[in-house]
Amino acid sequence: MDFRHEWKIEINTADLLSLRSRLRVLMEPDEHTVNGRYLIRSLYFDTPEDRALREKIDGVNRREKFRIRYYNGDTGFLSLEKKSKLNGLCNKQTVQITIEQAQALAGGSIPQTQQNAPPLLQELCYKMKNERLKPKAVVDYIREPFIYRPGNVRVTFDYGIRTGLRCADFLNPSLVTVPAGEAPVLMEVKWDAFLPDVIRDAVQMTGRRASAFSKYAQCRIYG
Repeated sequence: MDFRHEWKIEINTADLLSLRSRLRVLMEPDEHTVNGRYLIRSLYFDTPEDRALREKIDGVNRREKFRIRYYNGDTGFLSLEKKSKLNGLCNKQTVQITIEQAQALAGGSIPQTQQNAPPLLQELCYKMKNERLKPKAVVDYIREPFIYRPGNVRVTFDYGIRTGLRCADFLNPSLVTVPAGEAPVLMEVKWDAFLPDVIRDAVQMTGRRASAFSKYAQCRIYG
Protein backbone atom coordinates (compact mmCIF):
# COMPACT_ATOMS: atom_id res chain seq x y z
CA MET A 1 0.00 0.00 0.00
CA ASP A 2 1.50 3.31 -1.12
CA PHE A 3 1.02 6.33 1.13
CA ARG A 4 1.23 10.00 0.18
CA HIS A 5 1.98 13.14 2.13
CA GLU A 6 -0.89 15.57 2.63
CA TRP A 7 -1.32 19.10 3.94
CA LYS A 8 -4.71 20.66 4.58
CA ILE A 9 -4.68 24.42 5.01
CA GLU A 10 -7.71 26.61 5.74
CA ILE A 11 -7.65 29.81 3.69
CA ASN A 12 -10.02 32.66 2.80
CA THR A 13 -11.26 34.02 -0.51
CA ALA A 14 -8.44 36.60 -0.78
CA ASP A 15 -5.89 33.80 -0.26
CA LEU A 16 -7.61 31.75 -2.94
CA LEU A 17 -7.35 34.52 -5.51
CA SER A 18 -3.65 35.02 -4.79
CA LEU A 19 -2.77 31.32 -4.76
CA ARG A 20 -4.77 30.59 -7.89
CA SER A 21 -2.85 33.29 -9.75
CA ARG A 22 0.51 31.83 -8.64
CA LEU A 23 -0.30 28.21 -9.40
CA ARG A 24 -1.67 28.90 -12.87
CA VAL A 25 1.86 29.94 -13.83
CA LEU A 26 3.56 26.90 -12.30
CA MET A 27 1.13 24.00 -12.56
CA GLU A 28 -1.18 22.32 -15.08
CA PRO A 29 -4.97 22.25 -14.73
CA ASP A 30 -6.58 18.85 -14.33
CA GLU A 31 -7.76 17.70 -17.77
CA HIS A 32 -11.11 16.55 -16.35
CA THR A 33 -12.21 20.00 -15.20
CA VAL A 34 -14.80 22.25 -16.80
CA ASN A 35 -13.57 25.85 -16.76
CA GLY A 36 -10.90 24.82 -14.25
CA ARG A 37 -13.19 23.18 -11.70
CA TYR A 38 -15.65 20.39 -11.09
CA LEU A 39 -18.41 19.52 -8.65
CA ILE A 40 -17.83 16.56 -6.34
CA ARG A 41 -20.61 14.70 -4.57
CA SER A 42 -19.63 12.10 -1.97
CA LEU A 43 -21.59 9.79 0.32
CA TYR A 44 -19.75 8.89 3.53
CA PHE A 45 -20.26 5.76 5.62
CA ASP A 46 -19.91 5.44 9.37
CA THR A 47 -21.02 3.23 12.25
CA PRO A 48 -24.05 3.99 14.47
CA GLU A 49 -21.52 5.16 17.09
CA ASP A 50 -19.83 7.48 14.54
CA ARG A 51 -16.49 5.71 14.79
CA ALA A 52 -14.95 7.39 11.73
CA LEU A 53 -16.10 10.82 12.90
CA ARG A 54 -14.86 10.34 16.47
CA GLU A 55 -11.50 8.93 15.34
CA LYS A 56 -11.04 11.98 13.13
CA ILE A 57 -11.92 14.43 15.91
CA ASP A 58 -9.73 12.57 18.42
CA GLY A 59 -6.79 12.42 15.99
CA VAL A 60 -6.49 8.63 16.05
CA ASN A 61 -3.22 7.71 14.34
CA ARG A 62 -4.58 4.87 12.21
CA ARG A 63 -8.04 5.27 10.72
CA GLU A 64 -10.10 4.74 7.59
CA LYS A 65 -13.33 5.87 5.96
CA PHE A 66 -15.42 4.71 3.01
CA ARG A 67 -17.26 6.89 0.52
CA ILE A 68 -18.96 6.74 -2.88
CA ARG A 69 -18.22 9.60 -5.25
CA TYR A 70 -19.18 11.05 -8.62
CA TYR A 71 -18.37 14.24 -10.51
CA ASN A 72 -20.36 17.02 -12.18
CA GLY A 73 -23.65 15.25 -11.62
CA ASP A 74 -22.62 12.38 -13.92
CA THR A 75 -23.77 9.10 -12.39
CA GLY A 76 -22.38 7.20 -15.38
CA PHE A 77 -19.09 6.82 -13.51
CA LEU A 78 -19.34 6.04 -9.80
CA SER A 79 -16.36 5.21 -7.64
CA LEU A 80 -16.12 3.52 -4.26
CA GLU A 81 -13.18 4.83 -2.27
CA LYS A 82 -11.46 3.90 0.96
CA LYS A 83 -9.19 6.54 2.43
CA SER A 84 -6.70 5.40 5.06
CA LYS A 85 -4.49 7.49 7.34
CA LEU A 86 -1.36 6.25 9.11
CA ASN A 87 1.24 8.38 10.89
CA GLY A 88 -0.01 11.48 9.08
CA LEU A 89 0.29 9.85 5.63
CA CYS A 90 -2.69 8.98 3.44
CA ASN A 91 -3.64 6.28 0.99
CA LYS A 92 -6.68 6.07 -1.27
CA GLN A 93 -8.03 2.93 -2.89
CA THR A 94 -10.60 3.35 -5.64
CA VAL A 95 -12.79 1.03 -7.69
CA GLN A 96 -15.64 1.68 -10.11
CA ILE A 97 -19.08 0.38 -9.12
CA THR A 98 -22.39 0.15 -10.96
CA ILE A 99 -25.31 2.49 -10.47
CA GLU A 100 -27.34 -0.43 -9.07
CA GLN A 101 -24.65 -1.16 -6.48
CA ALA A 102 -24.39 2.53 -5.56
CA GLN A 103 -28.16 2.85 -5.17
CA ALA A 104 -28.29 -0.20 -2.89
CA LEU A 105 -25.41 1.08 -0.78
CA ALA A 106 -26.94 4.57 -0.54
CA GLY A 107 -30.12 2.98 0.77
CA GLY A 108 -28.18 1.11 3.44
CA SER A 109 -28.51 -2.27 1.73
CA ILE A 110 -25.76 -4.71 0.82
CA PRO A 111 -25.84 -5.22 -2.97
CA GLN A 112 -25.68 -8.63 -4.56
CA THR A 113 -22.00 -9.30 -5.27
CA GLN A 114 -20.23 -12.09 -7.09
CA GLN A 115 -17.12 -13.83 -5.82
CA ASN A 116 -15.14 -11.93 -8.44
CA ALA A 117 -16.48 -8.56 -7.26
CA PRO A 118 -13.77 -5.98 -6.55
CA PRO A 119 -12.12 -6.65 -3.16
CA LEU A 120 -12.86 -3.10 -2.01
CA LEU A 121 -16.58 -3.57 -2.60
CA GLN A 122 -16.46 -6.91 -0.80
CA GLU A 123 -14.71 -5.23 2.13
CA LEU A 124 -17.36 -2.51 2.42
CA CYS A 125 -20.15 -5.10 2.26
CA TYR A 126 -18.43 -7.15 4.96
CA LYS A 127 -18.11 -4.12 7.22
CA MET A 128 -21.70 -3.07 6.62
CA LYS A 129 -22.77 -6.50 7.82
CA ASN A 130 -20.29 -7.04 10.65
CA GLU A 131 -19.35 -3.53 11.79
CA ARG A 132 -22.71 -1.91 10.98
CA LEU A 133 -21.34 0.70 8.59
CA LYS A 134 -24.11 2.66 6.94
CA PRO A 135 -24.48 5.83 4.84
CA LYS A 136 -24.34 8.92 7.05
CA ALA A 137 -23.96 12.15 5.05
CA VAL A 138 -23.89 13.56 1.54
CA VAL A 139 -21.09 16.07 0.96
CA ASP A 140 -21.06 18.45 -2.05
CA TYR A 141 -18.33 20.92 -2.93
CA ILE A 142 -16.53 22.63 -5.79
CA ARG A 143 -12.90 21.68 -6.45
CA GLU A 144 -10.21 23.50 -8.42
CA PRO A 145 -7.28 21.11 -9.03
CA PHE A 146 -3.72 21.79 -10.19
CA ILE A 147 -1.04 19.22 -11.13
CA TYR A 148 2.77 19.33 -11.04
CA ARG A 149 4.35 16.21 -12.54
CA PRO A 150 7.67 16.14 -10.61
CA GLY A 151 6.88 14.58 -7.24
CA ASN A 152 3.34 13.75 -8.46
CA VAL A 153 2.08 16.90 -6.72
CA ARG A 154 -1.59 17.83 -6.64
CA VAL A 155 -2.91 21.08 -5.17
CA THR A 156 -6.66 21.51 -4.84
CA PHE A 157 -8.96 24.26 -3.60
CA ASP A 158 -12.29 23.09 -2.18
CA TYR A 159 -15.13 25.48 -1.37
CA GLY A 160 -18.89 25.87 -1.42
CA ILE A 161 -19.24 22.90 0.92
CA ARG A 162 -22.84 21.75 1.30
CA THR A 163 -24.49 18.76 2.93
CA GLY A 164 -27.60 16.66 2.62
CA LEU A 165 -28.96 14.11 5.06
CA ARG A 166 -31.20 12.13 2.69
CA CYS A 167 -28.53 9.58 1.83
CA ALA A 168 -30.89 7.38 -0.17
CA ASP A 169 -31.24 10.28 -2.65
CA PHE A 170 -27.47 10.47 -3.19
CA LEU A 171 -27.85 9.80 -6.93
CA ASN A 172 -30.64 12.35 -7.36
CA PRO A 173 -29.24 15.58 -8.88
CA SER A 174 -32.18 17.47 -7.33
CA LEU A 175 -31.28 16.41 -3.79
CA VAL A 176 -31.70 19.41 -1.50
CA THR A 177 -28.43 20.39 0.19
CA VAL A 178 -27.62 23.24 2.56
CA PRO A 179 -24.39 25.13 3.37
CA ALA A 180 -22.27 23.24 5.91
CA GLY A 181 -21.98 26.08 8.39
CA GLU A 182 -19.18 28.63 8.04
CA ALA A 183 -16.86 26.28 6.15
CA PRO A 184 -13.58 27.82 4.94
CA VAL A 185 -11.90 27.45 1.59
CA LEU A 186 -9.67 24.40 1.97
CA MET A 187 -6.34 24.01 0.18
CA GLU A 188 -4.97 20.47 0.01
CA VAL A 189 -1.40 19.74 -1.08
CA LYS A 190 -0.53 16.09 -1.82
CA TRP A 191 2.73 14.57 -2.99
CA ASP A 192 4.70 11.33 -3.06
CA ALA A 193 8.35 11.17 -1.96
CA PHE A 194 9.22 14.87 -2.25
CA LEU A 195 7.59 18.27 -2.56
CA PRO A 196 9.53 20.46 -5.02
CA ASP A 197 10.71 23.76 -3.51
CA VAL A 198 8.98 25.79 -6.20
CA ILE A 199 5.59 24.42 -5.12
CA ARG A 200 6.41 24.49 -1.41
CA ASP A 201 7.24 28.19 -1.73
CA ALA A 202 4.20 28.94 -3.90
CA VAL A 203 1.65 27.57 -1.41
CA GLN A 204 3.07 29.36 1.63
CA MET A 205 0.72 31.97 3.09
CA THR A 206 1.59 34.19 6.04
CA GLY A 207 -0.32 33.13 9.13
CA ARG A 208 -1.66 29.92 7.54
CA ARG A 209 -0.73 26.52 8.96
CA ALA A 210 -1.66 22.94 8.22
CA SER A 211 -4.92 21.91 9.92
CA ALA A 212 -6.98 18.77 10.45
CA PHE A 213 -10.12 20.12 8.77
CA SER A 214 -12.53 17.41 7.58
CA LYS A 215 -15.31 18.06 5.08
CA TYR A 216 -17.14 15.01 6.40
CA ALA A 217 -16.91 16.23 10.00
CA GLN A 218 -18.02 19.72 8.94
CA CYS A 219 -21.05 18.25 7.20
CA ARG A 220 -22.09 16.28 10.29
CA ILE A 221 -22.95 19.47 12.18
CA TYR A 222 -26.60 18.91 11.28
CA GLY A 223 -26.81 15.29 12.36
